[in-house]
Amino acid sequence: METAAPARVQALAETGVSRLPAQYIQPPEHRPAHPSSSPVPAALSVPVVDLSSPTAADAVRAACADWGAFHVVGHGVPGELLDAVRGAGLAFFRAPMEDKLRFACDPARGAAAEGYGSRMLANDDSVLDWRDYFDHHTLPESRRDPAHWPDFVPGYRDTIVKYSNSMKDLAQRLLHIISGSLNLPPSYIEEAIGVVYQNITISYYSPCPQPDLALGLQSHSDMGAITLLIQDDVGGLEVLKDGMWIPVAPLPDGILVILADQTEIITNGRYKSSVHRAVVNAERARLSVATFYDPSKSRKICTAPQLVSKDEPQKYRDVIYGDYVSSWYSKGPEGKRNIDALLIQP
Repeated sequence: METAAPARVQALAETGVSRLPAQYIQPPEHRPAHPSSSPVPAALSVPVVDLSSPTAADAVRAACADWGAFHVVGHGVPGELLDAVRGAGLAFFRAPMEDKLRFACDPARGAAAEGYGSRMLANDDSVLDWRDYFDHHTLPESRRDPAHWPDFVPGYRDTIVKYSNSMKDLAQRLLHIISGSLNLPPSYIEEAIGVVYQNITISYYSPCPQPDLALGLQSHSDMGAITLLIQDDVGGLEVLKDGMWIPVAPLPDGILVILADQTEIITNGRYKSSVHRAVVNAERARLSVATFYDPSKSRKICTAPQLVSKDEPQKYRDVIYGDYVSSWYSKGPEGKRNIDALLIQP
């Protein structure tokens, strides 16, 4: 485990620091209140899809085409489980630092190692996010070792296992609907992804002394196939839509679906991955739980041939997923989409 742990944002915030340390200050063009940010029309908000409705498939199709992100309700995941995973995460971050550090990431294992951490990128020059996190490796089950997860929060490990299984079922259900909405066989995207690699990342955004200069999470699109996210009642997540940053209002029992880059490749750009970020505030800590549904590093991701034609030529080169991940972690999001590097005709 870590011997020389990097600074934890939470520990820094709790010292009562009044000025943001330089390594957390975003360049002006990436700051939340940059003058180029357009005012958001009041009526513009992320779609909400009721999966129990007979019109759910049509609503998913429209949300994927127009937004790349949408809330689902009527999804069948008990509200008690959503509350339990949020509660477990909050209990971890409220625990004494010495308890948390027992489960710190091992930097020798590279970027995105499992455990308690504060920086994911291998690039030392990158601006740091105002965030701490705990990353769990949950699928395939051969990667799942609850001994790597906190033992001092009652029920924590069982809750993560239940949540992992529930999110896998929901992700597969959604991918079936998404495939069908493009007239592909329902299992097409699931089969294109292959063996599912699932990580669950609980993020904790401490109050920030100068929130106008920082970001909890820099602008990016997710690397894998689909991400399922829940948040608390504080708010701070924003998605990019038509050049505007749209706040994603917390929905207590809603689960936010975020399309990721491999789905954009498979769908030949019919459905685009969602660019999103997290802003912070000076008063209240915020917690979110993101579940990533990704291919294995050795999987080759290709555009569905059914979605390629003379009128709609293939947009993206095929890619080995592990190569894509390595590129992301070495360069960082840089406020833009890594997927653009795969464009056949930029």
